[in-house]
Amino acid sequence: MAETSISPTARAATLTAWLKTPWAVIVALLLGVLTFDPDNLRNVVEFALRALAHTSRYILFAVLLLAYLKATGAERLVSKAFQGREVRMIFLAALFGGLAPFCSCEVIPFVAGLLALGAPLSAVMAFWLASPLIDPPTLLITAAALGWPFAVGKAIAAVALGLFGGFAIKAMMGVGAFSDPLKPRKTTSCCGCGQKVEETTNWRFWTEADRRTVFKDEFVSNGIFLLKWLAMAYVIEALLVFYVPADMIARAVGGEGIVPIATAALVGMPAYLNSYVAPPLLAGLMEQGMSAGAAMSFMIAGAVSSIPAMAAVWSLVKPRVFSAYLGLGVLGAILSGMIFQLVI
Repeated sequence: MAETSISPTARAATLTAWLKTPWAVIVALLLGVLTFDPDNLRNVVEFALRALAHTSRYILFAVLLLAYLKATGAERLVSKAFQGREVRMIFLAALFGGLAPFCSCEVIPFVAGLLALGAPLSAVMAFWLASPLIDPPTLLITAAALGWPFAVGKAIAAVALGLFGGFAIKAMMGVGAFSDPLKPRKTTSCCGCGQKVEETTNWRFWTEADRRTVFKDEFVSNGIFLLKWLAMAYVIEALLVFYVPADMIARAVGGEGIVPIATAALVGMPAYLNSYVAPPLLAGLMEQGMSAGAAMSFMIAGAVSSIPAMAAVWSLVKPRVFSAYLGLGVLGAILSGMIFQLVI
């Protein structure tokens, strides 16, 4: 008879892996409410469920769109942004950086190939700065949580930051900086990016079995991914609303002027929450006194400093380029927050 029991080591590994997921965080937070404030548990759960239900249509559209783009191979069109004159490349790279449906691991070999083929660092930096900030799912989730003005403002800020970084690098390279930006080339691989399709674009993806498989896999994996992170985000938002004093938030990042915006950027970099979690939490903070400019600054600085984004830069370029990436990111975040505060 075959042995079907699971070993204690395997059980421990499975449990450890589960404890690192957003589901475990959700359970822990709700158990905390049940323990210390049981009368409020229902309010917290209902708040989170209502917010998640409100966002559900955006989640559905986002995962359908992302699965379609992956199945058709549309992200390959991004490579065309790195052809032609340098100024044109910077503009196109910043624009495509906010539209390309690359996951964090896919962008590393993509950019490594561009740099190895001689694409200018200025255009690559424009793409790198814009890419973590916005993509189709992030745009829709930001709109659901913070409204279309904020979502559109973030999309514009993403392209503007890409342009700012690209032209800043171009200017510095003009005086001799970053003449040898690359580290010695290492082989990188994509960490679980799913089945690949042919190196072509086919907008009628359903005519090919492999592309249909990619669509299904991407739809399921991205749907689960967004659901778990947003569920956690809305539980945390509920806790912020119910338990964090509004005056404390208002003192830290409320009010007018550059200080709250700069503070939000500096806090946002080390306290990054991914682009799917950040909008609901910022919605809660804005209800309690966080200014719109500070929220924008926090979100942009946090996206630039995300672990995958920084790992992509660090794995390919030398420390001085990495430092420029972070410096341009936080400065761009502060400027974006100030401009957004003035415009709204």
